[in-house]
Amino acid sequence: MEGILIQAFNGISLGSILLMIALGLAITFGLMKVINMAHGELIMIGAYATYVVQLVFTQYFPVAMFDWYFVLAIPFAFLVAALIGMLLEFTVIRHLYGRPLDSLLATFGAGLILQQTVRTIFGAPNVGVENPSFFRGGLEVFGATFPYTRLFIICLVACSFLLLAWFLYKTRNGRKIRAVMQNREMATCLGISARKVDGITFAIGAGFAGIAGAALTLIGPIGPTIGTYYIVDAFMVVVVGGVGMLIGTVAGALGIGVFNTIFEYWTDASMGKVLVFALIILFLQWRPSGMFSTQSRSLD
Repeated sequence: MEGILIQAFNGISLGSILLMIALGLAITFGLMKVINMAHGELIMIGAYATYVVQLVFTQYFPVAMFDWYFVLAIPFAFLVAALIGMLLEFTVIRHLYGRPLDSLLATFGAGLILQQTVRTIFGAPNVGVENPSFFRGGLEVFGATFPYTRLFIICLVACSFLLLAWFLYKTRNGRKIRAVMQNREMATCLGISARKVDGITFAIGAGFAGIAGAALTLIGPIGPTIGTYYIVDAFMVVVVGGVGMLIGTVAGALGIGVFNTIFEYWTDASMGKVLVFALIILFLQWRPSGMFSTQSRSLD
């Protein structure tokens, strides 16, 4: 019983991390059809933003207040990553809509620039972010211990997903975003500023990547290449779940996380990853559009 609980929790935990990383891609790649290879670097920016907040609290705030640095680090990471994402969209991506290969190459170059900038400022070696004291330890259930850091990440992912879904489906700006993504010409004829919507949408996707970076600081050290370890898995989550479908992103992330944990338990980490890739290839042969797909008429 204990082993089953631990494996199930590990699968859900890995799936929640993948979901947190893929939420930003679900917007930029799933809705905007932009292949953003700099998404991993936006995750890195969120991680280093958290590190900067920790340094500020260490140097300028009383020791008793240190544990609360992470509460401010999450919105700060979102804002910093969103601003850089908005700048990237305004200077590079705005001129490459409808040119996926060009956007792939341009964002790959932008990612290398961001990596080198971080190396210049913070150095190449990894840096550690100290977890708040209330994240130490874990919750014991039937003899199994669930770390508080992983439980917090799961709760953070759930809140982020619900907030994003509420924004896209229940607010005026969210409806504008979905209108532009579904039919840009018709939305423009109705008076919606497509360029403004593009900037806001990309900024939101980048902001959620920043939150993912802040969450990754709870797991281990961070470095300039921290985002590159997850970018391929994040694209897999979006494609398997169904491009542009938030509920599909959730299903894809949890599915990949659980199967990856199961395969690693029976084999090893490398073979588990190989089996997950093989399973994804077979699944996409059966359902090329992913688990969920948009059913609508096309006016084009």
